[in-house]
Amino acid sequence: MLLTGRVAFLTGAGSGIGRAGALALAREGAHVVVTDLDGHRAQTVAQEITAAGGQAEAMALDAGDDSAVQAAIDGVAARGRLDILHSHAGIQIPGRLTEVSPDGMDTSWRLNVRAHFIAARAAMPHMQQRRQGSIIITASNSGVQYDRGMIAYCTTKHAVIAMTRQIAADYAADNIRCNALCPGFVDTPFNHGFEQQMGGRAALEAYVAQSIPMGRWASVDEIGASIVYLASDQSAFMTGHALVIDGGECL
Repeated sequence: MLLTGRVAFLTGAGSGIGRAGALALAREGAHVVVTDLDGHRAQTVAQEITAAGGQAEAMALDAGDDSAVQAAIDGVAARGRLDILHSHAGIQIPGRLTEVSPDGMDTSWRLNVRAHFIAARAAMPHMQQRRQGSIIITASNSGVQYDRGMIAYCTTKHAVIAMTRQIAADYAADNIRCNALCPGFVDTPFNHGFEQQMGGRAALEAYVAQSIPMGRWASVDEIGASIVYLASDQSAFMTGHALVIDGGECL
């Protein structure tokens, strides 16, 4: 297995891509710390992992609570080690410039950029002590293109890719890698903002079929495999990369 003996800390891992990543990392031998704003969902994912013979623990965690994130990461590292951080939690607020309130933009920035900054900042000293680590920050293919009517989402996703690259440049000499995960359309409830913007589920299905060159959604398992790749030594010489998995949508 690719990740035997390693410890992974995940935010937003109670459903969708976060859950898929937790399951995939555990299948490769990692001890996975599953966190989510909804503690019950985190516990359910951890139970899935242990029922399959993997190692996991769960905790309720608000990724936007600086002190709670710091304490949770410090607590895990204090018990032995921290090898992988997948900072995944985020939010999607649809709308054009005049349709998104300043509060909506602030919320987007807090969860899509600042929360990743806090998590990476908390993890970094622990990884530096062992001179190894992989930080994975979920961005989006919206960070490498411009979605119509999604100013808050696109702005923050472009910003978090820039932040990821800056972290990568600053800490490569410490043997700590930092990469951005950039999924396209994956069929999870997170797409509600796009569905609302496009006028309903049927319109979103039509967009996926017509505008994505591969003509389909990604599966959560396909994104989970990409998370394993970024977490493991398979990507040992990759840092500062925005890994786009979108069926060619951004082309």
